[in-house]
Amino acid sequence: MATTVITGIGELTTNDDELGTLTDAALVLDGDRVAWVGSASDAPDADERVDVDGRAVLPGWVDSHSHLVFAGDRTSEFAARMDGKPYQAGGIAVTVGATRAATDEELAANLRAHLDEAAAQGTTCMETKTGYGLTVADELRSAKVAAEADEVTFLGAHLVPPGEDADSYVDLVCGEMLDAVAPHVGWCDVFCEHGAFDEAQSRRVLEAAKARGLGLRVHGNQLQQGPGVKLAVEVGAASVDHCTYLNESDVDALAGSDTVATLLPACDLSTRQPLPDARALLDAGATVALAANCNPGSSYTSSMAFCVTTAVLQMRMTIDEAIRAATLGGAKALRRNTGEGAVGVLREGARADVHVLNAPSTTWLAYRPGVPLTQAVWRKGNRVR
Repeated sequence: MATTVITGIGELTTNDDELGTLTDAALVLDGDRVAWVGSASDAPDADERVDVDGRAVLPGWVDSHSHLVFAGDRTSEFAARMDGKPYQAGGIAVTVGATRAATDEELAANLRAHLDEAAAQGTTCMETKTGYGLTVADELRSAKVAAEADEVTFLGAHLVPPGEDADSYVDLVCGEMLDAVAPHVGWCDVFCEHGAFDEAQSRRVLEAAKARGLGLRVHGNQLQQGPGVKLAVEVGAASVDHCTYLNESDVDALAGSDTVATLLPACDLSTRQPLPDARALLDAGATVALAANCNPGSSYTSSMAFCVTTAVLQMRMTIDEAIRAATLGGAKALRRNTGEGAVGVLREGARADVHVLNAPSTTWLAYRPGVPLTQAVWRKGNRVR
């Protein structure tokens, strides 16, 4: 396999506890793995040499929360929110209708366009969900379409379809729908929220998924204080996402668990919700991830850089904390942060996911807000930008 040495790195963020942040550094990619990391003066020879001329290098963004299998848009809903109408979970039904009406080819093309858009901005590992089908057939085809993403999550429990009984629909999700989709996904999620699924219904979905060997995720505490965080910790979910409304017991529960608090600041801005209290979570010792939550209704962006900038400028996270949350934090939320092929980290044996900034340090992501800074991107060792 061809090898590539990336040298002349002014600042190298590795997210590895032993390596730390290096200056005047280099790294070697061998196939889809990082083969070597160290001082530029000690870099071994390789088939290809790329000098980044003092630029900053970091792991590719790990976006652990998105909804990319969809059709249509919800521009009018967004405009109404900007005019003062509150966000409600029921708006999902609009996308469900458009998604059901789309062909598999249309859904796949839309997914690929958004994955490419994200990769061009430095995102090299991405999770995406079903959840805009809400019938057995449509959830199954959504799961199959989503297979191009790094991680696929079943979200049949996104919303009770209009006109259906909630408990009967949960029966379907836990039975026939889960049986059909489970072979094609690695995770199961549930929207545990007023207007979606209550605690008992959410627990049923998660327990059924766990019995089938799926990892667990939870949408929780987005629109108001609720049981989502508590439930996620109790069932051992890898991540609870949103965490907009937290009380002290929620923070303590997250800090005392392996459940990652995944914050979605672009969504909170787009729905005019308060931003999560990242400082309280970090100070308590909880693991925090940042994700874009790209979807047509509440957060139509794939820009992880925007999320990092927002976290620093408005959520009182340091640059290092925000970068770590958007890379290693996301990897932890997907349980992909350890061993061979780990993401969100640049060390020997990690997946060769590399993001080069047109800047001397990662500080510039917040120092120059809104300015595109991605210079080059390698994903699995292949240069995609």
